[in-house]
Amino acid sequence: MTTTSSGTPPVISTLGELVAGGYVSRSIREEMRSNLIAAIRRGESLFPRIHGYENSVIPAIENAILSGQDIIFLGERGQAKTRLARSLVNLLDPWMPIVAGSEINDDPLNPISKFARDLVTEKGDDTPITWVAREQRFGEKLATPDTTIADLIGEVDPIKVAEGRYLTDELTISYGLIPRTNRGIFNLNELPDLAERIQVGLLNILEERDVQIRGYKIRLPLDVYVVASANPEDYTNRGRIITPLKDRYGSQIRTHYPETIELEIEIFEQEAVLPETPGVEVTIPQFMKEIVAEITHVARRSPDVSQRSGVSVRLSVANYENLASNAVRRAIRLGEKQAAPRISDLPALRPSTTGKVELETMGEVREEQVVDKFMQTAVATVFNRTFSVRQFERLILAFENGLTVESSELMPAMDYVHQLSHLDGLKEAVDQLGVGGNPATVASGVEFILEGLHLNRKLNKEAGFGPARYHR
Repeated sequence: MTTTSSGTPPVISTLGELVAGGYVSRSIREEMRSNLIAAIRRGESLFPRIHGYENSVIPAIENAILSGQDIIFLGERGQAKTRLARSLVNLLDPWMPIVAGSEINDDPLNPISKFARDLVTEKGDDTPITWVAREQRFGEKLATPDTTIADLIGEVDPIKVAEGRYLTDELTISYGLIPRTNRGIFNLNELPDLAERIQVGLLNILEERDVQIRGYKIRLPLDVYVVASANPEDYTNRGRIITPLKDRYGSQIRTHYPETIELEIEIFEQEAVLPETPGVEVTIPQFMKEIVAEITHVARRSPDVSQRSGVSVRLSVANYENLASNAVRRAIRLGEKQAAPRISDLPALRPSTTGKVELETMGEVREEQVVDKFMQTAVATVFNRTFSVRQFERLILAFENGLTVESSELMPAMDYVHQLSHLDGLKEAVDQLGVGGNPATVASGVEFILEGLHLNRKLNKEAGFGPARYHR
């Protein structure tokens, strides 16, 4: 499904009108299953803003829903686990009737709380009902070590006791997040961070579908679809999940990072926020996008990075944003109307990279050195995927005959354009990049080619605090 908008609620306002209108109660699992089947038949996308899971994660989710199973998503950080859980709201009906005033979304045809049962008994067909939008039927909690049973399930409210009610009165209960998400979806992020005694409290909810609060002899047959997320390292290796709780989750679905550079680019182009700058037009060449994606993929393969914690897609998003910002900053300083990221802008990605990778060799090597290595590997990979070094033989010969070229983050774009006519074979290569006649993108292409030749050991590079110099 493509939207979570619920539109206008029905005008029915009493239990009698609801029954006369032919309303039939459905469990949350029946509702989700039915809506999923309808969406599949219509060819609609269940997760329209999630890419790369079409043949792996999404079929597993659909199978779990068709089977009526609760789900736990296992994956490293930045693999859209929370977004997947939140997207399940699209499988709920646009509006759901509840007994007006109910704290736990009581079904008017099958109330379970004492408040709702008493109201239906007293009012009968005149029992007031209200309507809840699908967006309000999603509950979420980030599991932390200080999370309590009261947070998730409920506790006795001392104020209600002080008002004169007996402790054994069900109306003294202050419900937690899970009962308040009755007839909806509840997502528990980072499940292993829950204390074991709290995990025990979830067992009844996942199997018997009821809750027990402070030993009360009450039974609340909750109807909740429970989703959770966890890092595989915490879930499978450190024993931080009690075995009975693992056993109660119907489907354990493994998420993963984008498997191709193209998918990585598609995701960070969708997620990045690139504010418009009056008077400056920003163009980001395809090869620079590939370099941003390749940096992330290099980090995910690197032995210098802890792969247990993972390298989030947020790294690509942050780097893409910083790369564009540095190009805009240069254009503003130089008074240029067009901006395009260059190789000399890559150092601007250090701040957005170092905070998102966890090094295995902490203290033994500087983070900046590791990050610079990622960047160099990424540039060389994209260059060798785009060009053959042999096509630059005439250009390399010119360098061997004494040619020297300077490049700088703050060098005007037209300076690069003027060099094209003096560098044999460079113009054809820049044209191959498809950057057109935009001076800013031409400058980006020139730097990319020079750096690629340097990383292939065809040119030497002197880099310091001033302009970089390429020579033989």
